[in-house]
Amino acid sequence: MSPRRRLPSRFVQLASQVRARRSAKQRVLFPSAVAASPPVSPSFPTNAGYKRTSDSPLFPSTVAVTPERLSLILAVPPSINHQYATVKGRRLLSSASRSYKAHVGRQVWVALAQSPHRAPLMKQFQSKPLALSIYFYFTTPLRRDVDGGLKITQDAICEGLGINDNRIVETHLYKRVDKHHPRIEVCLTTADSPSPI
Repeated sequence: MSPRRRLPSRFVQLASQVRARRSAKQRVLFPSAVAASPPVSPSFPTNAGYKRTSDSPLFPSTVAVTPERLSLILAVPPSINHQYATVKGRRLLSSASRSYKAHVGRQVWVALAQSPHRAPLMKQFQSKPLALSIYFYFTTPLRRDVDGGLKITQDAICEGLGINDNRIVETHLYKRVDKHHPRIEVCLTTADSPSPI
């Protein structure tokens, strides 16, 4: 094994500039994160005890856990054009996508750990087919496709729950406009129970 070479200072400076640009780009990709958390919309179930989480200023989110469902309000995920990066000819998740998935997974995990309904909910999620409903609230109706954020959101939630996303047999996607509070509202239930949204 060859000894590790020390990088010239110009490469170190370039790397720090790239990191600064990525950080600035994340602030552009998630502008809703800078504003206060959005109000809960009328379509979102309000009969559950919500935990508003604010440990990450980039991604304000709200999570509700009941014995029948998991409900979340999250920042809009990165667009499909920003979800992947090509590195040496391979398509990989971008840093913005990895940050988004890590945050959502952490919020789900923390909400489950604090919920008294964790055991019955996980028993259902691990033994029954699941239904996922997502309301996308964009700033304009024509800016993004409704299905662009499905895969990353589904993966992030299922990873946070520790279940395989192939358990989801129903998917319901809706596009709405909210110029002031772009967000997504997600509800995961068993496929045999009616969706509250």
